[in-house]
Amino acid sequence: MMIAILTLEGVFDSGISIVLDALHTANELAPLAGIDTPRVNIEVVGVRPKVRSALGFDIPVKSAADIAAPDWVIVPAIGYKMPDVLQAALAREDVMEAGLQLRRWVEEGARVAAACVGTFIVAESGLLDGEEATTTWWLTPMFLQRYPKVRLDANRILVPSGRLLTAGAAFSHVDIALWLIRQRSPELASLVAKYLVVDSRPSQTAYMITDHLAHADPVVERFDRWARERLDTQITLDEAATALATSKRTLSRRLEKALGKTPIEYIQDLRIERAVHLLKTSKHSVDRIASLVGYADGVTLRSLLRRRLGKGVRELRTA
Repeated sequence: MMIAILTLEGVFDSGISIVLDALHTANELAPLAGIDTPRVNIEVVGVRPKVRSALGFDIPVKSAADIAAPDWVIVPAIGYKMPDVLQAALAREDVMEAGLQLRRWVEEGARVAAACVGTFIVAESGLLDGEEATTTWWLTPMFLQRYPKVRLDANRILVPSGRLLTAGAAFSHVDIALWLIRQRSPELASLVAKYLVVDSRPSQTAYMITDHLAHADPVVERFDRWARERLDTQITLDEAATALATSKRTLSRRLEKALGKTPIEYIQDLRIERAVHLLKTSKHSVDRIASLVGYADGVTLRSLLRRRLGKGVRELRTA
């Protein structure tokens, strides 16, 4: 297997290093563990002859134009964490050239993986249009507005879709690397995860700061404040619309545009956030916490946490 890591100016330092460390660790561990799987050939490539990382380190790269289509191209994030600076970065010539290179490789049979802000670079190329994808959770509003043709699910850490694989925020670069290793050998992926001390994280929901996302739209922000005050009650869309002096349709449309969620899904996110906080900071029983976040019993809450976060109550309380 050949993997090319397409590296752009200002690459997120830990993004490229995590991927390289995980893939090289797999190559080292496979023969030591007696796992019969071919080595991965790894090339760090760029569309410019010189690349510096976000923290100013020089990264040696080969010319992407001189590399035949690899089996996989990984696009690490570039180190622009907020919408205004990211928008300017996406207009750079090297980003546009990277998009053209990605399209050429895909036409020749390559598959593409990207994490965090790297998903924006792939989306700029148009390759994600019509596909399912995820991205870094706090840039969800920007992604939705900029790439309306992409079917975004920012709750998930990893989303395979056709010949594409996207991952969530920052350290989910390691999830991409482990997913690729798992395609060769599940045993090897498990071994690498143990050596690197990487836990399974099937969802970004536990990491989201919902009130940060709510600032994307004034109506959504007001809905966020209103709903947080009533999480221990049965909230209806009619009540919310009346309280906010808007219509159900407008409220739903504004939430969908800003966050890609329905009002009910957003309320569920708020309840999960509050429940996790109470599990970590209080000694309340699960049934008591369930009642404080608007659920009838602890069984319902346990099931929801397991389904959305991939973790049980005990794991969350000791995390």
